Amino acid sequence: MNDQNSWFVDFRKSEHYSFLQKKPIAYFSVEYSLSDLLPTYAGGLGVLAGDYIRELGDQKIPSVAVGLFYQNKYGVQDIPHAKQSSVVPLSPEEQGLQPVLDFDKKPILVEVPIEDHQVFVKAWVWQNNSIPVYLLDTDVEENSHADRQIVYQLYDADKETRLKQEMILGIGGFRLLEKLNINPSIYHMNEGHSAMLYFEIIRHEMQKRKIGFKDAITLSTHHVVFTNHTLVASGNEIFSNELLTFLLSRYAGQLEVTIDDILELGTIQDSNSFSMSLLSLKLAGKINAVSVLHAKEAAKSWVDYSIESVTNGIHVASWDKTPKNNLTLSHRENKKTLLEFLKKETGQVWGENELLIGWARRMVRYKRPLSVLGDINRLKLLAGEKTPIRVVMGGIAHQSDDEGREMVAQIKDIMKNQLPNNAVYLDNYNVTAAKLLTAGCDIWLNTPVIGSEACGTSGMKAALNGTLPMSTKDGWVYEVNISEIGWDIDSDSVEKSIQDVLQYNILPLYYSEDKSKWEVLMKNARNLILNSFSTTRMLKQYFEKLYLPVIVSSQAHYSL
Repeated sequence: MNDQNSWFVDFRKSEHYSFLQKKPIAYFSVEYSLSDLLPTYAGGLGVLAGDYIRELGDQKIPSVAVGLFYQNKYGVQDIPHAKQSSVVPLSPEEQGLQPVLDFDKKPILVEVPIEDHQVFVKAWVWQNNSIPVYLLDTDVEENSHADRQIVYQLYDADKETRLKQEMILGIGGFRLLEKLNINPSIYHMNEGHSAMLYFEIIRHEMQKRKIGFKDAITLSTHHVVFTNHTLVASGNEIFSNELLTFLLSRYAGQLEVTIDDILELGTIQDSNSFSMSLLSLKLAGKINAVSVLHAKEAAKSWVDYSIESVTNGIHVASWDKTPKNNLTLSHRENKKTLLEFLKKETGQVWGENELLIGWARRMVRYKRPLSVLGDINRLKLLAGEKTPIRVVMGGIAHQSDDEGREMVAQIKDIMKNQLPNNAVYLDNYNVTAAKLLTAGCDIWLNTPVIGSEACGTSGMKAALNGTLPMSTKDGWVYEVNISEIGWDIDSDSVEKSIQDVLQYNILPLYYSEDKSKWEVLMKNARNLILNSFSTTRMLKQYFEKLYLPVIVSSQAHYSL
C-alpha cells in the first residue's frame, strides 16, 4: 500500500493533477453508502461507491460525486403519506446533509423537462471524510405532489418513476454542476443508471462548439468512463421506447433533435426496448468491468466493445477493525462484540469458541442464500456438542421482489423451526451490522453462481479482519489462490460442497488444539487484502487504465 500511496504523492505534483484542479472528475451513481442514517444505498453498488468517494478524498483528487436524495429506505414497503407514523423522520440536516445554496443563501434549483413540463430539483451536499456528494431532491414547493415524490425511494418498482429518477440524476446532475461552475474533464458513470447524463454532455458540446447532434456525440465520448457492475438482467435497466417517447419528447425538443435520434442510441436491435447499458457502452470513451472474470464474461456479452478490467477494492480505513499488532487477539475481541450484538438483536447466546459462519448480502436468487441450509439433517449432525456450528445471515430484498422476499421468509422459517439454537437472521441489516459481521465471524460464506457476482467485496472486508473465506471461485476470488486464505466450494454442487468442506477441512482445523494453521490463514488473508484489494490500488488502476487517457484527450480538446 505504501507504493500505491507514493504513486499519488507523485501524481499530485504532475501537470495532469493541475488540470484536474481546473476540470475535476465527476462521479455519478444512483446509490451511495454514506451513513446508516441516509437511505441512499441498497447493497454492494452503493457500498462500493461510498468506499470509492472516500478514497478520492484521501488522495486529494479534485472530484465531486452526484446522486439522489431518497426519503424512504430501500426494501421497505410503504406508500408516501398513506398513514401517520409516530416516528418523526430525521431532517436532511439531522442526517448529516447541508442544503446547496446560491450567493443569496437560497436553494439552488435546476429544471429537468419531463413529459410536458419542468420538474424543479434542489440539492443537498454530504462532505464527511470524502469528496463532496451532491444529492438531488424533487421535494420542492414548485413541483406537483407527484413530482415531489419522484425520488422518494431508491429503485422504485414503477418503471415510469424509475426512468424519471434516472432523468433527474443524469440531466439534473449535469445542470447542477453547471450552476455550481464545476466543469468536469471526466464523467465517471458507476453503472448505467445515470446514462441520461450523456445527452447533457452532448448538449453542452453542441452549444459550446456550435455543432450538430451527431458531431457532438463523437466529441462527447472522450469525456466518459463507464463502469459496469453486473451482467445480471435486473442490474441493467431496460425501458420501452413508448415510455421514453412519453417522458423525453420535451427534452428532445430542447436538444433540437427528434425523439428517434435519442432512441437510436439505446434501442436493442429488432426490439422496441431501450437499454441504458447499451446507451452507456455506445457513448463511453472508456469501459471497465470490476474483476478479471467479470471482464471475460462481459466480453462474451458485448463483443463489439473494448472492456478494461479494474477489480474493485475496499476502503481499508473504513472496514479495518483489526490493529496490526495482534490479529488473533483483535479478532477475538471483534467476535465478542458481534456476539453481544447478536444477543441484543436476536436473543441468541453463543460461545466465543464456537465456529461462527456469516452470509450477508442482497437477497437475490443467483447468490444462492439457501445453500448453507440445504441438507438440514447433515448440518445438525456436523454441528454436534464437540463441534458446534452457528450461522448468522442478513440481507434485504427489494419491496417489489416477491422471490427475494419469499427466500427471506423461507430462511427464517428453517431457522426458527429446524435450527432454533444454531442460526439467526438479521432483519435490519445495514453498514453498522456489516462491519460487525465481517470483523467478527470466523468464516465468510460466498455462494454465487460463477460468472454472476461481478466482484463481491464483502469477502474482502471479512478477509481484511481475519475472517476466512469459503467461496465459489467467482468475482475477485477467481484472481487468488484461495487455499492460502480459506476454502473453495464447488459451484455445481454448492450445498454438498459446503458441508463436505465443513466436515473434512474447517471443523477439524478450527477445533484443533493447535491454532497455528488457522492463524496463518488469517494473516495471509489480511495481508492479501492490504497489498492487493484496497481502493488505493483500485483508484491507481483507474488512473492508469482509464482516467489518464481521458485527461490527455481532454487536455487536447480543452486547448482548442
